[in-house]
Amino acid sequence: MNLERYNRIQEVLKARQPDLTLLLEQVHKPNNVSAVIRTADAAGVHKVHAVWPDEKMRTLSHTSAGARNWVEVETHDTVAEAVRELKSQGMQVLATNLSDSAVDFRDIDYTKPTAIILGGEKNGITQDALGEADQDIIIPMVGMVQSLNVSVASALILFEAQRQRQLAGMYDREASALSEETIHRILFERGHPVLAKVAKKKNMPYPPLDDEGRSWRMSRGGRRCRRSNGPWSLALDYRLLFLEPRTIFSPRTVSN
Repeated sequence: MNLERYNRIQEVLKARQPDLTLLLEQVHKPNNVSAVIRTADAAGVHKVHAVWPDEKMRTLSHTSAGARNWVEVETHDTVAEAVRELKSQGMQVLATNLSDSAVDFRDIDYTKPTAIILGGEKNGITQDALGEADQDIIIPMVGMVQSLNVSVASALILFEAQRQRQLAGMYDREASALSEETIHRILFERGHPVLAKVAKKKNMPYPPLDDEGRSWRMSRGGRRCRRSNGPWSLALDYRLLFLEPRTIFSPRTVSN
């Protein structure tokens, strides 16, 4: 990982909004899921929650591609379970639903911790989900059609939330609202994907990174590396990464 990429990831993580999220209920079209996650990433959402319609979508949701590398997806068995978790974090839970009690989505205060439920393409939000929500919201429309694609609806609502939070300075924090552990995990997994894969395979903790995002420092010749503190001994040759983590290299191959 070069310094430019390291700094870019740091900037993105500093703007992340862990108290703004979406809950997808029974959304079954992969292209819609991908579009929603791209929108979430653009709006600074750290994690999207979901209740999937089947095992195929559950598996697909864990496939790394594009924005899914940057937005975490947490799967729940039921919408009630998901909402309980979100409310335990102090979030207001909104449902996109046309009802007598629904309010214009722009009238909501999104600077509060907020979760937005989005229903499936065919049947919308289930009665179970509506019963768990604190407030119904609508996107006012003046045409013949009174519904929008789920990805379009998510974009309109999230960018209204972004607008409000931007005005409140919530994207300009001195430090990220994410935990140090989460920041380190993302930096390592996205900056050093090969090493992260090895660490997961061997059930090892991620090694520390220096202030330029490197886990080791190479000499000009590319033949030596400096060991980081802890259980890691790293070599440039990726084949050596699959040796035991405490493999001792000779003094001629490891610099001090």
